[in-house]
Amino acid sequence: MTQAYYSAVLDRPLDDVWSLIRDFNNYPAYIDGVSESEIEDDKRGDEVGAIRRFCYLGNWIRQRLVDHSDEQRTLTYAGLDALPYPQDAGSRTPAPTRYQGTMQLRPIAEGDRTLIEWSVVLETEPADADRWQALFASWIPDWTNSLARTLARSS
Repeated sequence: MTQAYYSAVLDRPLDDVWSLIRDFNNYPAYIDGVSESEIEDDKRGDEVGAIRRFCYLGNWIRQRLVDHSDEQRTLTYAGLDALPYPQDAGSRTPAPTRYQGTMQLRPIAEGDRTLIEWSVVLETEPADADRWQALFASWIPDWTNSLARTLARSS
C-alpha cells in the first residue's frame, strides 16, 4: 500500500466549502473533467453506502461513500472497481489499483478560510507503488485547484 496526500488553504469559509462537497453526487459541480454523476438505488448524496457513478474524462467510475460526517466535515469514498493505469509512454503499465480517498476540512480562524486535506490510500503491487503514488500526487492538487476555482466563481 501507498498513500498520496495533499493539503491546501481555500479562501472561503468552512461552511461554504462543506456545502459544496458534502453531497457525494455534486462532483460535476467542482471537479473539472467530470461531466455527469448519478447516485444509484435512490440513495441520498450524504448517505453512507451510496454509490456514485460518474464520468471523468470520458471514463465511467463507480465509488461508494464509506464515511460521511457533517460534524467532522469529512467524507471517505472507495473505488468499487480496480482503477486501470492511464496509457503513458512507460515501459510497463502498472497493474490496476484499488483505492480509498478521504477529504477532511478544518477551519482556519485567521481570514475565515478552510484547510482541505485530501488523501488517497492505494492498494498496489509493490513494484507499481511509486508510479501510482506519483500519479495521484499530481491528480489531487488538480482536483483541489478545480474546487478552489469553483469556490472563487461563487463568491
